[in-house]
Amino acid sequence: MLDKIIVLVVAAIGLGATAALGEEISCRGALGAVTVDNVLVPRGARCEMTGTVVLGTVKVGGGAVLLARRVEVLGNVQAQSARKVRVARSRIGGSIQLEQGGSATVVGTRVKGDLQLESNRAELLAADNVIGGNLQAFQNTGGLTIRTNRIDGNLQCKANFPAPIGGGNVVGGSKEDQCRRL
Repeated sequence: MLDKIIVLVVAAIGLGATAALGEEISCRGALGAVTVDNVLVPRGARCEMTGTVVLGTVKVGGGAVLLARRVEVLGNVQAQSARKVRVARSRIGGSIQLEQGGSATVVGTRVKGDLQLESNRAELLAADNVIGGNLQAFQNTGGLTIRTNRIDGNLQCKANFPAPIGGGNVVGGSKEDQCRRL
C-alpha cells in the first residue's frame, strides 16, 4: 500500500513539472538541456542556455545578457535594449531581432527567417550563418562585421556608422547599400 502511495506522489510531482513547462519561464542563471515553451530573460538578468530546446520564443529584456549555445528555438529570439546577446551553433525556426542594445554575436547558426540588427550601440558580428530570409542591419553605431554567411534573401545595410566590414557572403537576393561589396 505504501509503495502505491509513493508511486502516485512521484507521478503527481512529475505531472506538475510537465505542466510548468507550458508557460513562460524566467531565466536568471543557466538553463541546460531541457525543453521549455517560452523564455524571458528579465531586465538586467544574465541567462546562459546550453543545449536548450525552446518551443516558442526567447525574449531578452533591457540591460539583460543572453548567452545561447547549441540551442534550438522554434520561434524567434527578440532583444530590446539588451546589454549583450550571443547565439552560437544554434537553430532558430523564426527570426533573430536585436534592437537598441549593446553588443551582439550570431555565429554558426541556422536562422529560418531574418536576422535583424537595428540601432545597436556596440560591436556586432554575424559570421558563418545560414539565413533563410534577409540579413538587415540599420543604424548601428558600434561597428559591424558580416562575413561568410549564406543568405537566401537580401543583405541590406543602411545608415550604420562606421560602415560594415567583412566579405565572403553568398547572397541569393541582392546586396544593398553599405553591404554591396560584402
